[in-house]
Amino acid sequence: MSLGDIAGMIAALAFAFLVFRLGSVIGKAGKILDETRVSLRSTTENVQPTLLKLTDTVSLTNEQLARVDGITTNVSAMTTNASALTSLFAATLGSPVVKVAAFTYGVRSALSASGTKSAGGRRRRRG
Repeated sequence: MSLGDIAGMIAALAFAFLVFRLGSVIGKAGKILDETRVSLRSTTENVQPTLLKLTDTVSLTNEQLARVDGITTNVSAMTTNASALTSLFAATLGSPVVKVAAFTYGVRSALSASGTKSAGGRRRRRG
């Protein structure tokens, strides 16, 4: 055996060791990929029913929002009608009621003023 044969043998053993190590690394990477695939499959199986329920919930929410929109429209119409009715009432009865109130205030003031003048125009102090 010559020195070149020994160097070749060492190189061959080193190459075999590197191939063995590379094979073990590739094997571990394969196991990691298998575990990832299993984990992804279980996640997909768990997420699909959740997404279906979420879709149902969103569609029911949209139906409820459509109902609320209809209710809001009706309330807006009722508010407009109440405002118009209030304006009509104020225009119809507001002015005469104010005039009657002013007249009664004037009458009360006149009657109370005539009662104080007959007493001499001065008020007595209590005490």
